Amino acid sequence: MIDTHTHFDDVVFNHDREQQAQTAYQSGVRHLLLIGYLATYFERLISTQAQLENLHSKSKPVPKAHLTSGLHPAYIEDHSESDLDYLAEFLQQHQHVALGEIGLDTFTDVLKTEASVAKQKRFFSIQLDLAVQHQLPVLLHIRKAHAECLQLLKHHAYDAHQLGGIAHSFSGGEQEAKAFVKLGFKLGVTGQVTNPNAKKLRRAISEAVREYGLQCLVLETDCPDMTPVCCQQGQEITRNVPGNLTHVLHSLSELLAVDMPILAPQLWRNSCEALRVDWAYPE
Repeated sequence: MIDTHTHFDDVVFNHDREQQAQTAYQSGVRHLLLIGYLATYFERLISTQAQLENLHSKSKPVPKAHLTSGLHPAYIEDHSESDLDYLAEFLQQHQHVALGEIGLDTFTDVLKTEASVAKQKRFFSIQLDLAVQHQLPVLLHIRKAHAECLQLLKHHAYDAHQLGGIAHSFSGGEQEAKAFVKLGFKLGVTGQVTNPNAKKLRRAISEAVREYGLQCLVLETDCPDMTPVCCQQGQEITRNVPGNLTHVLHSLSELLAVDMPILAPQLWRNSCEALRVDWAYPE
């Protein structure tokens, strides 16, 4: 499996990151993406990647970590113009497989103000320009702004059919799901799919697959968030880990009635297509 979205650099993993990386590998995770969202934390991505590479050099099997940096729309008030310059420099200095997570978010009253939305759209557009410049796929963060995001993408030079891309942790309805797939994006499926009460999401995924086939989906944990239902303990919010990706795969297999030995290689190919990489599926 490929975990297309993690925040494995988060400080909540500082005490057991090596153990969790080895556990993830044992559960089948061979690659994971380290996602940047605030310029302040970009260097944390580098140190986490180095930590995992060091383990690999010591013959301790862990997933290969890849960089993906961006300025997250939910933190728009924290981003400055200089952060855009820093992101551009960071993309030049370090090898990335994608740019993100970027997009639009109007989930809270503060985020949906006219000023916030205007700044979000400007930062989104500039980062799409960077993606085109570097020929990188983008990872989209969209909450309560699917129509606005689709409109902006349709009027931008970024072409997901050419560059790839993922609608991360997709949370829209079935028409929105189909719209993003039609634009060339894969839909990121998280531990939310393990919740039988997430009827809107499960229906959207099922309908997108019915129209476009299994090729439209990828897996992600979004750890430490989006913990699968089976890994939660009562009302307590339990930290998600990369090794939980197997639960996402299992639930998706049940939802779509596709056996895991068929589904897993397909999702691997989908991830490679979304990221425009050529990672060989393990024999």
